[in-house]
Amino acid sequence: MNIKINKIQHIGIPVTNIERSEAFYQSLGFEDIMSSTFIHNNAEGKVKMMKSGDVIMEIYQMPEAELTEIRQRGNGHIDHVAFDVENIDETFETLKKANFTILEAEPVFLAFWKNGCKYFNIVGPDGERLEFNQIL
Repeated sequence: MNIKINKIQHIGIPVTNIERSEAFYQSLGFEDIMSSTFIHNNAEGKVKMMKSGDVIMEIYQMPEAELTEIRQRGNGHIDHVAFDVENIDETFETLKKANFTILEAEPVFLAFWKNGCKYFNIVGPDGERLEFNQIL
């Protein structure tokens, strides 16, 4: 199998207050390079990509109805690691043919960045989520 992973694209962290988290990351020298919203279970969530040097942290706030689970965890956690790939559709087909557990039926388009992006996730042996992402 030949999958070309360019680099870690971003690390995704669910937050309960995106404004507070943005201020925290800004205090560490990160800057907001992309802000958007997304729909999850018919409600709107918020996302920001915070960058410092070559590191991008994706902070996202789920819709209010989904925040209870995040608040109950107590401690923060990393939700996923995202790998940058050159061809999301080819990567998807390669991993599908190799019988990896893929969480999405096909790569998902999000209206993030200038021209959008497409992503999908696989599950690792301990349940970790690994995202493959192509910024279009």
